[in-house]
Amino acid sequence: MDSDPIVNPEASQKPPIETEEDLDEKYPNRPHNHSPTLPFHELFLSLFNPLSEIKKKPPGPPAVRRKAGRHGQSNANLNPFERRRDIIERFIARWRKEVGDDIYPAFRLILPDKDRDRAMYGIKEKVIGKMLVKIMKIDKNSEDALSLLNWKLPGQSAATRMAGDFAGRCYDVLSKRPMRTEVGDMSIEEANEKLEKLSAASKESEQTPILAEFYRRMNPEELMWLIRIILRQMKVGATERTFFDVWHPDAENLYSISSSLRRVCWELHDPNIRLEAEDRGITLMQCFQPQLAQFQMHSLERMIARMKPTEEDPIFWIEEKLDGERMQLHMESDSSIPGGKRFCFWSRKAKDYTYLYGNGIYDENGALTRHLKDAFADGVDSIILDGEMVTWDPEQDAPVPFGTLKTAALSEQRNPFAQGQRPVLRVFDILYLNGRDLTKYTLRDRRNALQKTIKPVHRRFEIHPYQEATNTAEIEAALRTVVAEASEGLVLKNPRSPYRLNERHDDWMKVKPEYMTEFGESLDLIVIGGYYGSGHRGGALASFLCGLRADDVHSSQGKSQTKCYSFCKVGGGFNASDYANIRHRTDGKWIDWNPKKPPTAYIELAGGDSQYERPDMWIKPEDSVVLSVKAASVTVSDMFRIGLTLRFPRFKRLRSDKDWSSSLSVQEFLDLKSNVEQERKEKQFNVDDSRRKRLKRTTKKPLAIAGYDADAEVKYVGPSGHIFDGLNFFIMTESGAPQKKSKAELEQLVKSNGGKFYQTHTAAPNTICVADRRTVKVASLQKGNQINIIRPSWILDCIKQNEIDTGLSDFLLPQEPRHLFFAVEEKQAEAELNVDQFKDSYTRDITVDELKDLLNQMSKTELEPIDPTETAEALDTYIQERVNSGHELPTGYLFNGLTIYFHHKSSNSTDEADSSKMNATEMEQKYRLFLASNTASFAGASVVSTLDDPSITHVIVDPHCSAEELSSIRMSWTSKKRKKLPHLVTTEWIEECWTQRTVLDEERYQAR
Repeated sequence: MDSDPIVNPEASQKPPIETEEDLDEKYPNRPHNHSPTLPFHELFLSLFNPLSEIKKKPPGPPAVRRKAGRHGQSNANLNPFERRRDIIERFIARWRKEVGDDIYPAFRLILPDKDRDRAMYGIKEKVIGKMLVKIMKIDKNSEDALSLLNWKLPGQSAATRMAGDFAGRCYDVLSKRPMRTEVGDMSIEEANEKLEKLSAASKESEQTPILAEFYRRMNPEELMWLIRIILRQMKVGATERTFFDVWHPDAENLYSISSSLRRVCWELHDPNIRLEAEDRGITLMQCFQPQLAQFQMHSLERMIARMKPTEEDPIFWIEEKLDGERMQLHMESDSSIPGGKRFCFWSRKAKDYTYLYGNGIYDENGALTRHLKDAFADGVDSIILDGEMVTWDPEQDAPVPFGTLKTAALSEQRNPFAQGQRPVLRVFDILYLNGRDLTKYTLRDRRNALQKTIKPVHRRFEIHPYQEATNTAEIEAALRTVVAEASEGLVLKNPRSPYRLNERHDDWMKVKPEYMTEFGESLDLIVIGGYYGSGHRGGALASFLCGLRADDVHSSQGKSQTKCYSFCKVGGGFNASDYANIRHRTDGKWIDWNPKKPPTAYIELAGGDSQYERPDMWIKPEDSVVLSVKAASVTVSDMFRIGLTLRFPRFKRLRSDKDWSSSLSVQEFLDLKSNVEQERKEKQFNVDDSRRKRLKRTTKKPLAIAGYDADAEVKYVGPSGHIFDGLNFFIMTESGAPQKKSKAELEQLVKSNGGKFYQTHTAAPNTICVADRRTVKVASLQKGNQINIIRPSWILDCIKQNEIDTGLSDFLLPQEPRHLFFAVEEKQAEAELNVDQFKDSYTRDITVDELKDLLNQMSKTELEPIDPTETAEALDTYIQERVNSGHELPTGYLFNGLTIYFHHKSSNSTDEADSSKMNATEMEQKYRLFLASNTASFAGASVVSTLDDPSITHVIVDPHCSAEELSSIRMSWTSKKRKKLPHLVTTEWIEECWTQRTVLDEERYQAR
């Protein structure tokens, strides 16, 4: 998606100001409130805070759904979903009673990101922080000011602990100031009026007085929520779908076809009046929420199955996934404007781009519509099209990846006949034609209509092509094509499907190349900087600046010096364990980045003094870690020091076996890039040459491309990868068992998997000698007794294992005794550690024949008795070592060593086993205890069935257990005269320990 700023006059992007008369004319039946709106603080007291509390608590077991909370009773017995609905229903009911039927003023603040009628404010966290510092009249170098301006950075004080949560940090700073402590008197209506002024203001000098008035009239908590509304980052735990569903049964449908929060509130103010059938479809010149593609599944076969093929119609469609911006075009005939056609353009997020692409054929600011005079067939009076706006480069005659779409459109506005980059609309669907909604028709029928109504304009306005397919081989072949062209990926579509507004459905499914390129699996980069995260990653380094070694750098004294050039920024692919490992290895070595004194002796960024992609922290390369990073491709970028960067970089794994000196250097990367480009050219030349030769044959032979033949069956042409990167081989003989390979075939396998081979063991350092039988060369090496000779089976096993387990790409198998042809004693002892007493590998998947031999050998071997105590102690030591090194405690070990008794209180029913005689609360409590008991057992606890057991460490009761029963439990302890009393806690302790993956302090969860 393109994210370039639009350098266009601000006024052209803001919706026109509508008067009350305009609104009455446009919405003659809109509701009017009979009383003033509620105070602003009621939003967070009655809605935001209660919803946030539910969000903080982990979900418990599914409860029996009850309507209790909706009739004035407690909602404690409802599950989280029902509790959220209950809170929203209460607020809406109160609004209808105390204010009226027009809830639009409240919904604008509750769902600010869905309000398309209010322009963007144009201010983000740092600008708000600067304005607050000015309003509060505090020193910009003070701790509070710095915590607002550097809100992502962690700190020790109360005002700087909430790293990554800007609104929360504002609350900490504001709560110290001598402002009001009680809630303010500003109403929701007043808040909306001032926010309208804030959105209309274009300069900081105009925005500051408005924010200052909010500051004077609101307390810190009100301001915190106001800031979240301005930033449109509410995250209260309830989606717009929940609010819409509570407001009116047709609300979500109307929003899907209109993208208008105002219409949802004004046209559906009475829940008893439903939308008419003709009002449920899309409307011309009204933005709708488009259908989205489902995320990729692991299996292509499963994806095809979701397309519901039949024997009569097994076909699905393959389209290239475009790298642009989703765009819908509306056109209607209008004789009142020059050219007779009126256009509107909206993005997926319902942003109006008509000002950019044009509202008519002769619109001077239209970057696209001026080329559409003859783009529609005769008789087309109105149409809605769905497509992708991409940037096209005429010189390369190809779309521009990571395109500057809006910049290209503005350039086209200024000079429409220049030969520079331009916007092109690729249309892939038609949804409306001459007054008829086509969304219920099948995709096949819609595409037929599209072909008949559109007259493509070359490299301006085109129909996006597709290909029909029936099996996975065709998908894989198409994937290889898009990878070669550095494309986004593919979209699979079901031609039998309707268009589903505002849905992510299996009828459309993304297939991304998942980094299937030459650069995808072996870039080992050194970390040179870190960036603090926001949200749940706040307060910690969440992404990293990676660099390449600059080997030719020397100090002023002529000595070689550790220095790296910035290359890419990696923030995806990490899990909690990865962050913990990196933190463990670099703790105490990070240094704050000082823009005035950049560490140019160690790190060079792009941009000179501008310091592009400047990190928050930096680290010396020799103190850092090496990350294995995969990426889709390499692209040009002036934001990084070497002028290139990775496209879609993603963390793969931590290379604990490497340090900065063995990470990728600038020259090694350039060599790799050059080799890849050369191989690509050679492949292209070979394909073209094969086509020329085929013309001379009398019998045609199907063309094979990228390892696939013309038939449906997929042919595997040989393993390739990067598992032997950096390794040198001297292969002396062919391979015998278990798989026969000639010496030349083994050498090609090594080369295709990243290794190098030589014809002598002294040609390169650390050469791995390979042989499977004793020849003259092999015998001469054995005489020295200092060289290890490996069997070819190790090479074959490494390749096979990496094909089986793709999650262990680039993983070299440890060498086992079966892999050694000849080895020194130290090497033999090392190999013995990689198998068990029966020679079963710890890391390699064995074959069926090997498994049979193992079982036969085991049946003949008398095993030594195992001491359970020693085994348990060894396991304890191993797990503790892993936890100390940053690994998460295994879930099956969480409650190890604890003995737990689950107390089931007596039921009111005479037959407790008969669930039909139990009330809903008893059923929920019984289920919750049952789930907690299973969780405890799974996590290693000993669960006992009697309270008399002297080893009990914890007694778990339901949160609603009566005081009499708790007293009875405690009395039983006294009578038994226990030396150490068990902890008496509720099921919440088990649930929270499981959620947090650690044993928590019992004090907070004591049963009372």
